Amino acid sequence: MRGSTIFAATLAVTAGLWGVSTPPTRAIQLADGTVHFEKAPELVAATTTFNSVDVWGATYFFTIAVPFNAGEPLQRVTIAQIEGLDNIRYNLKDSYAFEGKRSREGKKVKLGEVSIDRDKRTVSVNFDPPVPPGKTVTIALRPVRNPFSSGVYLFGVTAFPAGEKAYGLYLGVGRMHFYRRGGFFGFY
Repeated sequence: MRGSTIFAATLAVTAGLWGVSTPPTRAIQLADGTVHFEKAPELVAATTTFNSVDVWGATYFFTIAVPFNAGEPLQRVTIAQIEGLDNIRYNLKDSYAFEGKRSREGKKVKLGEVSIDRDKRTVSVNFDPPVPPGKTVTIALRPVRNPFSSGVYLFGVTAFPAGEKAYGLYLGVGRMHFYRRGGFFGFY
């Protein structure tokens, strides 16, 4: 019994020393000052409240998980419409973000500047303050209305760490499919 107690104490001390001696996770910074994530954030989901064409009042949700070992907080996300017949317009002043996923909305996350580059069909969302590692955040964008043309619409999502010279990391594509329902005499 005494031997197992000594072993357990030794194991606890060793684990404690090992944990203390482990250096904290840091972002990768190049010689020119460019900051990169050490571990990539993940695009978890891209969804909409309404998937019918030409509908008012929809919200598009983009959920991103920032891992504990990201090395830097998440400062900015860009969402670029890369496919879809119609250019989607947004009510940027109605944009918001929250911790968690759409199905489990947590506390609000404060946004900084939210802007759009219409030529590139890209929305930029800044967090103020940045989202710390270990958090999942969902960005909610409100379109003026859903696209008029049905089909698949793809959105490229890029995440940027905090820092003046932040390197954007492409997280992947969010996909939304908009459908035409009904119509005159059931045609469409």
